[in-house]
Amino acid sequence: MISISNLSVAYGAIVALDDVTIEAPTGAITAVLGANGAGKTTLLRTISGLVKPRSGSITANGHALIGERPDAIARLGIAHVPEGRGVIAEFTVEENLHLGALGAKTNVAAGLEEQYALFPVLKERRKQYAAQLSGGERQMLALGRAMIANPQILLLDEPSLGLAPLVTQDIMNTIKILCANSGLTVILVEQNAKSALKISDYAAVLHVGKSIAVRPAAEVAADESLRSYYLGMAE
Repeated sequence: MISISNLSVAYGAIVALDDVTIEAPTGAITAVLGANGAGKTTLLRTISGLVKPRSGSITANGHALIGERPDAIARLGIAHVPEGRGVIAEFTVEENLHLGALGAKTNVAAGLEEQYALFPVLKERRKQYAAQLSGGERQMLALGRAMIANPQILLLDEPSLGLAPLVTQDIMNTIKILCANSGLTVILVEQNAKSALKISDYAAVLHVGKSIAVRPAAEVAADESLRSYYLGMAE
């Protein structure tokens, strides 16, 4: 479980998160939704230690994260897939996957086979440079690189960004499968609220840095005021 309590983050005079409280239960997908500028990416970057908060607390499976270095947080089993994928274009698929295993207590050969079983196209492309992959294939590679270290918690920032609808559906289904098969705890930041709510167990709605609602995903999807005013999902 990740527990975020009264978290506030500011960039100078600009408040990005204002007294945000969210819980992401173990083995579930928690979507974090809201318009651009709501503070979604800042939330993930603060969890992974890349941003220092002004106040508040974050714990992951009982470990306090505030003040820890990003590498120490990663060693606690928290993997962060940033917006834009973040794969290294000049490296091959297999070299990118090896990077994900650095410092992890995992059998690399077994880990590679697991990711190739999950993403068969990566096995076909394993000797190709990441620059040669499609957007969807790069997202698969980013997920595979994160998962090869067997994390307990996965932070995903806009995995559907720039992808065609059918590819988005495939990626979302894969995230659901990962969570169901491994007990993975997932925090999913998404602009595509409709796709995220379909696979999520819980949802937190942010608006200009404040948490407007933290509820089961089905309740958020059924709330007309949240859908139309905060999520742009009016029918």
